[in-house]
Amino acid sequence: MIIQSNMSPKAIVEVWVDIEPVLKKYNVPLTERALETTIDAAILPKLLNELNFVVGSSAATCIEGG
Repeated sequence: MIIQSNMSPKAIVEVWVDIEPVLKKYNVPLTERALETTIDAAILPKLLNELNFVVGSSAATCIEGG
């Protein structure tokens, strides 16, 4: 699974505990609101890349539909 902008920080941390330092680095609150609604659009792509790097996910490791 790849971490996407429509996921909430709270849900992401429930699955991948080891990404909390990245969220803290970007001052992301652990809310139930989607990242795309809480993070500046200019920062969001960089944040998503870093989160997915930490968890070892990329488009190459995922299949369409889940």
